[in-house]
Amino acid sequence: MVTIASPIDLESEIRRLKAERNAIILAHNYQVGPIQDIADYVGDSLGLSYKAKETEAEVIAFCGVHFMAETAKIINPQKTVVLPDKDAGCSLEESCPGPALAKYLEEHAEKNYYVIAYINCSAAVKALSDVICTSGNAVKIVESVPQDRNILFVPDQNLGAWVMEKTGRKMDLWQGACYVHVEFTRDSIHGIKEDHPDAVVVAHPECTYAVRMLADEVCSTEKMVHFCRDTPSRDIIVVTESGMLHRLRKEAPGKNLIAGPTDRCSCSDCRFMKMNTMEKLHDCLLHLKPEITLDEETRKRAEAPILRMLELSK
Repeated sequence: MVTIASPIDLESEIRRLKAERNAIILAHNYQVGPIQDIADYVGDSLGLSYKAKETEAEVIAFCGVHFMAETAKIINPQKTVVLPDKDAGCSLEESCPGPALAKYLEEHAEKNYYVIAYINCSAAVKALSDVICTSGNAVKIVESVPQDRNILFVPDQNLGAWVMEKTGRKMDLWQGACYVHVEFTRDSIHGIKEDHPDAVVVAHPECTYAVRMLADEVCSTEKMVHFCRDTPSRDIIVVTESGMLHRLRKEAPGKNLIAGPTDRCSCSDCRFMKMNTMEKLHDCLLHLKPEITLDEETRKRAEAPILRMLELSK
């Protein structure tokens, strides 16, 4: 691994390589602060999907986790897509392996499922799906499905349950969850409310029902930005991955943003998101590795439900 002498040199080298490679740097809201600061775009899964689709860059350096970079490759087959750390995975993706979903659909063929897959899943799962969704558009996507179709929502049971609450639409839910978001508990939120009794709570729908019930607002990470800006409350408990606070502190200045605590610690980091570093970002632009590759058959089958999502989300 190439080591740069100082953080200032590292940042300038990344910018030089980005220009040299005709690259764009996309970063998820949960990335470390320095990566968010140097990225061309920071956002949630839906926003990143649009940017990946729209870019004219030849190289996409995707600072997120594997399924996100894979999604960028699915809709940009001619572009080089690199991920700073090849091992940056996702517990939610792992909870729904492609072969397991294929077996389930075969065993329940009589239901003729319309499969809606939360974007936090592998290309193999996307290839078995009818449409993809994110937390930001899941309600709209579900509402677009004809009433006579049986829906299977994969892989996040908490997001699926929240969508059912919002739409009244019955769905069968895959029993998967994000390990970060299920670490938040009712007791941990009550505990911090004791110290900040006037604070409002904003939570991601991947949290459990007990936590969602305590929230003043349940929304996608992108909508959290607007909530934190617009709420008259100064104290805000943010119940999602801790990296989100870096962006919120820039976009909602003057607010006292408090990391949602868990029973284990005072905030919640995703160990996979935090595997990407500035050093690894530099190296992936220098060597164009690790590169995301897919077999064309899987890529084409996975592309259709992503494009359907983008069309329905306009």
